[in-house]
Amino acid sequence: MGPDGGRLVADLRSLAAMTGNERGAQRVAWTDTWAKARAWERELLAELPVSVEVDEAGNLWATLAGERPEALILGSHIDSVPDGGWLDGSLGVLAGLEVLRTIAAGGRPRLTVRLVDWADEEGARFGMSLIGSAAAAGRLDPSRLADLRDARGITAVEALSANGVEIARMPEAHGRLDNAVAYLELHIEQGPVLESRGLPLAVVTGTYGAERWAVRFEGQAAHAGSTPMDLRRDALAGAARLALDVRDLARRHGGVGTVGRIDAEPGIATAVAGVATALVDQRHADAHALAAVHAGAREAGNRIAAEEGVRVSWSPLFRIHPIGFSSQLVDTGAAIVAELQGEEVRLPSGPLHDAAHVADAGVPTVMLFVRSKRGLSHTREEDTDEADLALALGALHRLARRVLEAPEALI
Repeated sequence: MGPDGGRLVADLRSLAAMTGNERGAQRVAWTDTWAKARAWERELLAELPVSVEVDEAGNLWATLAGERPEALILGSHIDSVPDGGWLDGSLGVLAGLEVLRTIAAGGRPRLTVRLVDWADEEGARFGMSLIGSAAAAGRLDPSRLADLRDARGITAVEALSANGVEIARMPEAHGRLDNAVAYLELHIEQGPVLESRGLPLAVVTGTYGAERWAVRFEGQAAHAGSTPMDLRRDALAGAARLALDVRDLARRHGGVGTVGRIDAEPGIATAVAGVATALVDQRHADAHALAAVHAGAREAGNRIAAEEGVRVSWSPLFRIHPIGFSSQLVDTGAAIVAELQGEEVRLPSGPLHDAAHVADAGVPTVMLFVRSKRGLSHTREEDTDEADLALALGALHRLARRVLEAPEALI
C-alpha cells in the first residue's frame, strides 16, 4: 500500500488554517505560532511507532527503529516567512511524515528511518538562515547568533531560550547525522521552470552558493530644500546605485543578484539620507563565478562611494559555497521522475535549503522539486495542484523505498 496523497493535502490544509491568516502563513521560527505548528506535528507523530525528541538546536526528530542503526533521513522545515505560502517547507515535512506512516505500516524497515523538521530554515526573524541544519552539520557559529535582534529589539538569545534552546549548546546537535546513509527532501520549486516546460517534477542536482551582506553607506544628513545637488553626500543614492550594479553583474555573469531592502536614515521626505543600508544577495551555481560577481559588487560599492562622497562598509549575513548532491541519488531520482512523467528533468536550486548543509556534512543527499504555479513562493499566492502534490509524494516514497531496499547500491 502506497502513501495517501489525499491525507497529505488534508494535513497541509489543516496546518495552513491553523497557523495562517488572510495574509498567508505566519509560522515564523521561534514564535508562538511556530510552536503551535510543532505541537500539532507531535500529535500526528504520536499515532506512529516512533520516538520523538528535539535536539540542542531546536530540530525536531522522529525515529522509526529499523533492523540496522544506519538511518535514512527525510526532512524539511515547518517554519515560514511572514505572510508566506501553504507549501514552502511544510510540504517536505508532511510528505516525509506520510512516507514514514507508509513505511511504518509495512513493519520494521531494513534501515532506521528518521524524519526531521529543521529549526529556522527561513531566517525570517533574525536574518540568519538554515540555523538548525547548520548546527547539525557542524557549521554553526553560536557567537553570530548571540548579538542578533529582531525588529522589536528582542534578542535571539531570549527568543531561542523561550523555546528551550540555549545558543551556546546548539553545536551539540552535530552528532545527529552520524549514522545517516542518505537524506531526501521534497520541496516546491519556488520558480517558473517546471511550469514553463509543462512538467510537474524534477530532481535537484545541487544548490547555488550565496553571498549575503549588509552594505552600509554613510554620508551626511542634510535639509532637502537647502542643500544643492552637487554638494550632497547622499547615502541613499549610493545604495540605490549599488542595487542597479548588483542586477547588472548577475545579468553579465549568470546566477542571480538582488537588493531586497534598503533602510535609509532619517527616512523622511525632507532630508537627504545620512545613512542607508542595503541588503545584498548574490547567488551562483559556480564557485568561481560567485566569487567574481561578489568581487564586482565590492568594486562597484567602492567606486560609487567615492563618486557620491560617502563611506561604505560590508558586514556578512550569510555565506555558503555551491554544493552538489550525490550523483547516485540524483541519477536514481531522475529515473523515478522519468517513470512518473515520461522524461527526466534535472535542475539546480537557486533558493537555499537545509539539504545543502546536510550534503556539505558528507551525507549523500538529493532533493525533488514539484511544480509551483506561476513560479510564486514566499507569498500567500503560492500554490501547486493537488494532483502534482500526490505525484511528488509518490516520487518521494519510491526514492525512499529504493534506498531502503538497496542502500549499498545507491550510496
